[in-house]
Amino acid sequence: MPRLRRARTLQVHWQAGDLIIENFVSRVAVSAAPVTLTVLSAFDDWRKGTEVASELQQWSRASVARAVRDLVAHSLLVVEGSAAARLDEEVATTWKHWRPAASFHFATKDAPFASPRQWSRIAPRFLAESPQPALVKKYPGRPATALPVPEVPTGEFLQVLLARKTHREFSGEAMSLESLATLLRYTWGAVETVHSPNFGTLLRKTSPSGGARHPAEVYVAALKVDGLAQGIYHYNHQDHVLERLHQGPMREVLLRQALGQQHVGNACAVCYMTALFPRTMYKYRAPRAYRVVSLETGHLAQTFCLVATWLGLAPFTTAAIVDTDIERALGIDGVNETILYVAGVGMPKTVTARRRDAESRPRASAGRKRRPRP
Repeated sequence: MPRLRRARTLQVHWQAGDLIIENFVSRVAVSAAPVTLTVLSAFDDWRKGTEVASELQQWSRASVARAVRDLVAHSLLVVEGSAAARLDEEVATTWKHWRPAASFHFATKDAPFASPRQWSRIAPRFLAESPQPALVKKYPGRPATALPVPEVPTGEFLQVLLARKTHREFSGEAMSLESLATLLRYTWGAVETVHSPNFGTLLRKTSPSGGARHPAEVYVAALKVDGLAQGIYHYNHQDHVLERLHQGPMREVLLRQALGQQHVGNACAVCYMTALFPRTMYKYRAPRAYRVVSLETGHLAQTFCLVATWLGLAPFTTAAIVDTDIERALGIDGVNETILYVAGVGMPKTVTARRRDAESRPRASAGRKRRPRP
């Protein structure tokens, strides 16, 4: 009979009067009687079920055996030597300084996202419940100082900043390998090295990183890049090369990974933004550093969009992704290294092309009312 141990990735809370026990890595949650905690507490280390049953004499051996089987089936107990036990151990070891805050990261992976069609039904319900929060915060009656009129955006930087926007339509043309190289270099490449008296040589990049730990890695899904075969590549910024991990058509893969978002599948290149958590965990042992890593992903996304705009490309970002599908495609474990964000670019659609597409769409017949979209 194999030995069992309580999963180290459990959290317990009350919900509508019920005790909920959840494994935040397997994302299995069950409603349980409080006595279940007594059984779980007996498996603090590797033990056989029969041994525990003999200790819990207030219940019959048969009832304890049934409880143990249920706890294993719902991943609250793990079996020694199993894949679940190995994953549980890896998470417990890697994330030891950031638990229990790690539950937020794992519990929010592979979350469901509403499509635009679904939002057309959801939004009216939200608006019926209550008005939206104000878009502007003010302090009426407090002393206010009028500010000078902002500088007219004649310089290149302000023009790029104001031109940045999310694109979901592209021309269909391929982008150049030179543009992709420049985009990667100035988003994820190192600008210089710096010396830390405590940790030695560190990197400086165009986006800030707590302690210059730079946990970010980037992988590129190439779809329409001149001179680059379709596939998945890792960007090695030190050597400024793309290391090919997989070759083959990417559009259907990306549509699946991005929950059917057409603009992701129509892009020229899509960048998978991951984080190697041990780089940050090594220095920052408090779980607040998880927030720092998340913030840094946002820094990189904005840098990516600004550089892309400067290059005349059409950028976008999305967090509506299937985490485990992407991690499997990249060959990363989702524990030490995990996907956080996706950004991509296409070639911008010209005003003329947008007008031509609009004119080619079928129009409502004269004298007939146009039906509202569902």
